[in-house]
Amino acid sequence: MTTGVFPPAGRREGAATPRPHSSPDEVAQVLRRGPALVLSGAGMSTNSGIPDYRGPDGTRRVTPMHMSEFVASSEARQRYWARSFVGWRRFRAAEPNDAHRLVTTLQERGAIGAVITQNVDGLHQAAGTSGVVELHGSLAGVICLTCGDRSTRTDLDEQMAARNPDFDVVSDEIRPDGDISLEAIDVERFVAPVCAACGADTLKPDVVFFGGAVDREIVERCYALTDRAPSLLVLGSSLQVMSGLRFVRRAAQRGIPVVIITRGPTRGDALATHGLDGELISLLAEVAYDLG
Repeated sequence: MTTGVFPPAGRREGAATPRPHSSPDEVAQVLRRGPALVLSGAGMSTNSGIPDYRGPDGTRRVTPMHMSEFVASSEARQRYWARSFVGWRRFRAAEPNDAHRLVTTLQERGAIGAVITQNVDGLHQAAGTSGVVELHGSLAGVICLTCGDRSTRTDLDEQMAARNPDFDVVSDEIRPDGDISLEAIDVERFVAPVCAACGADTLKPDVVFFGGAVDREIVERCYALTDRAPSLLVLGSSLQVMSGLRFVRRAAQRGIPVVIITRGPTRGDALATHGLDGELISLLAEVAYDLG
């Protein structure tokens, strides 16, 4: 555990305290102490064309599917899969941006270690980053809530295309979980997918929906990574949900330096020891430059 006084004097979680203002070189100095654990959020992928659910001020811009709604009715699942079937075409075409590539570069230099990501897009791995823990799962996988069978989204997409040969809805929209908004008339004519193993219509993307819980084994693994890390580097996350904020709290409790780099305020600002506020790619590039 890194020693030090924490939280900073006069700071407490929940207080209206701005993030500490640091220079990229000061952040680089923290990373020189050893490979930082990264916690990444939706801001990592916005330059890949995948928007965040929240605006710069943390206000939610769209309402995602809630877990209780998804499991409650076949109609809700039909609506989700109809929207996701259309949105997936754009989502799967997204490619890593310079923020993902910079994380990989810093990892190769030894400044970054494991990465805990709240994103479900797989772009860290596509950029060549190793040791990625997908906190909220991955849209590339599918699970049946009835029998537990697992399959790939690619196979499911083929099934949905076969069951809906005339469902040719076009949309330029994309959301962080890969779906879009659709007119009710389009949803009603969509034939929802069924499990290839048991035939139930209870297929779900292998991700944590809003209102759902992260698997306890994954949480404990992330706590262990936090406890071993010389520092925690938060990238592109507003930390509005507890699933990510809990690791910032853990680092703070153990006196581990917390660096937050993102645009706008976050829920963890009062717990940070270092911070940069602005465009993620340019700030991360400056840190990488200062690391030499």
